Amino acid sequence: MTLRVAVQMDPLETINIAGDSSFHLMLGAQARGYPLWHYDVRTLAYDTDGNRLTAWAAPVTVQRVEGDHFQRGEYQLIDLAEDIDVILMRQDPPFDLGYITGTHLLERLAGRTLVVNDPVSVRNAPEKVMVLDFAEFMPPTLVARRIEDVKIFHAKHPGDLVVKPLHGNGGKAVFRVPADGSNLGALTELFGTVWPEPFMVQPFLPEVSEGDKRIVLVDGVVAGAINRKPGQGEFRSNLAVGGYAEATTLTAREEEICAALGPVLRDKGLVFVGIDVIGGKYLTEINVTSPTGIVAIDRFNGSDVAGMIWDAIETRHAAMLRG
Repeated sequence: MTLRVAVQMDPLETINIAGDSSFHLMLGAQARGYPLWHYDVRTLAYDTDGNRLTAWAAPVTVQRVEGDHFQRGEYQLIDLAEDIDVILMRQDPPFDLGYITGTHLLERLAGRTLVVNDPVSVRNAPEKVMVLDFAEFMPPTLVARRIEDVKIFHAKHPGDLVVKPLHGNGGKAVFRVPADGSNLGALTELFGTVWPEPFMVQPFLPEVSEGDKRIVLVDGVVAGAINRKPGQGEFRSNLAVGGYAEATTLTAREEEICAALGPVLRDKGLVFVGIDVIGGKYLTEINVTSPTGIVAIDRFNGSDVAGMIWDAIETRHAAMLRG
C-alpha cells in the first residue's frame, strides 16, 4: 500500500531531529515509499464550492543528518481530499482558537482523508481534560480559577502543591507551591491574568524524583515506555525542560491503567497517544495533540514504534475506504 502523506507541523527548520517524534514518523513513512508533504496549519483554506479544503504545501524528503535533515520542493496548493490519503496533525500547542479551528476544518475531510489523530477527538480531549474521565487513577485534582477554591483544596491536601496551565505543554509554566502557600495568591493572580481558562492544581508527588513515566499506546495497545527523570535542580521531568530518559517497564498498576484507557482511545480514533504516570500509579496526562517519546523508546527497546503507528494507520485507512 502506498499512502500520500501530508504532515501538518511546525517549520522543519526548527526541529531537533535527535528526539523529534514527527520527524521519526516521517522517516518511517518515507521508508515505506510514501510521498511526503509538509504544510503549516495557517495555510488551510476551505471553499464551499466543491467542499474543498486546501493547503499551501511543499513535497519533502527527510534524512537523519544534523543540519541537512530535509529537502523541500516548490510550494503549491494541494487539495487535502483529492491529493492526500493521510494527514498527520502534529503541530505543537498552544491549544488555542487557532488550533481548535484547524480541527474543525480537518474534520470536514471525514470519510475522504484519514486524519491522525482524529481531529474531533483531539479537540474534545485535550491532555489535562480527558484525563478527568479516569479520576480513579489520578492524584487528587482541582480545576478552578478562584483562590478561594484553591485554598479549600489545599486545606484538604496540606503540603506542597503543583499548579499548571490546563492547556500547557512540555512542562512549561508548571509551578511548585510550598506547603505554607506563600506564593499561592500571586500565582493564582498570574494564571488568571495570562490564561482565560481555569488551571489545574494537584498535591506535589515526591515520587516524581524517581521519574515520570511516558507510556505510548498505538491504537489502544502499549507500544513501549520510558522513564523521564528531572534534571539537576528541577522537579519537572519533561525532556523539553532538561529531564532525561531511561529504560523502564510497566508496573501492574500501569498495566491496569493502559487496559482501561486502550479501548476508549481506539474508539475515539486516537492512534498515537502518550500517557504520563508518576510513581507507577498516578495518571497525570493523556497526550493526544502532538505526543512524543517514540525516539527514546525505540533507542532503549530496539523497537519500531513508528512502524507500529504506520501499520495502524494503514489498517484504519483501508477500513475507511471500505466504508
